[in-house]
Order: sequence, then structure tokens, then C-alpha cells
Amino acid sequence: MDLTDLRREYTRGGLRRAELDLNPLVQFQKWFEQALTAQLLEPSAMTLATADGDGRPSARMVLLKGVDARGFTFFTNYESRKGRELAINPRASFVFYWAELERQVSVAGDVTKLSRAESEKYFAVRPVGSQLGAWVAMQSSVVSDRAFLEARMQEVEGQFANRDVETPPYWGGYLLTPLRLEFWQGRPNRLHDRFQYSKQADGSWRIDRLSP
Repeated sequence: MDLTDLRREYTRGGLRRAELDLNPLVQFQKWFEQALTAQLLEPSAMTLATADGDGRPSARMVLLKGVDARGFTFFTNYESRKGRELAINPRASFVFYWAELERQVSVAGDVTKLSRAESEKYFAVRPVGSQLGAWVAMQSSVVSDRAFLEARMQEVEGQFANRDVETPPYWGGYLLTPLRLEFWQGRPNRLHDRFQYSKQADGSWRIDRLSP
């Protein structure tokens, strides 16, 4: 399969150092708001990469659920592949790709679990179907067929009939505290604009332009 003709020019705009906020989390929020305004499909979707104890990586799409001065939060089953890998190697990276804006943001840093109270607070506002699904899906485990999942869903619906759905003990949130962020803006002739923020020992951020 020859994919050499699948090529496009990036012409929507550029990124200059003078436009960057000194705080990368503020800069991210600015770009994220622009992605929301553009009504992109799933702007919070990000490719999350983790690695096991031998350094073998794996990646999957997850949804960002919050960003604040601490960093970035997402939620999942702690017994999933990513949960097991983060227990062994609590470092991760993720990438947002907003094709319509010709932008991407990559982030890398250390990962810790959110408090149980914070996980339960978020779980309580999820749609009921998603709450029930968290009890059904033993994420990343092998199942026999679709019928198994549907039967399990019926069991869980009966279990929580007429009462609030509790947060599963194996389900909760993570906080990624960033140490490096890169903002990428597509430009013509593959001369893209790339700016990297690196966390310094004193807590400040160093900003460098990277070669495309």
C-alpha cells in the first residue's frame, strides 16, 4: 500500500513565542477553548501512552476530564492494562490532535491517583448507563462474547435498582503532573512551529523553539 500521495499542506496559521503564555497550563486552556469554540468532534480525546516494567509501550484513546494548576485528570479502571502499567511505572504521556485546527499538544509527566473523594465526586455525575458500565466492564480482561456483557449488565441493573450506583473500588481517577509540554502548529512545507515547555528545578518553565 503506497500512501505517499496522502499529503496535505498546513496553512491555517502560525505560532510565535510572543503569543505564548508563560504558564503552559494556561496556554493549553487557551487552545482547548479554541477547540471547543470550533466545535470539533471529541476535542478532549487524547492518545495516552504508558509502559510496562520492561519498557514496552502501549497506547489508547481516553478522554481528558479536567485541567487545573495541578495538571491533567482522567478516569479509568485501575485494573485495566493502563492501570496495571501505571502501578509499575507511574509516568505517562499523551497527545491531543486537533486536525481541523492543524494543531497538536503533547504532554509528559508523573502520574498519581486522585483521592477517593475526588473520584467518587466525578463518578456521581456520570450518566447512569456509564456508572453501570463501570461495574460490568472488567477492562482489558478476556470475555467469551457480547452476550456475556449484556447478561452482566442486566445483573448490575437489578443490583442497583432504585438506589444510587456506587463507585467500584477498582475505578477512579489519575492526575498527570506535567514536566514537559509541546505545542505544535502546522505550517507550509513541513516547517511547523514547535514550542516546548520544560519544568525547571525552581518550578518555572523554560520555553524553547524546536526544529520541525
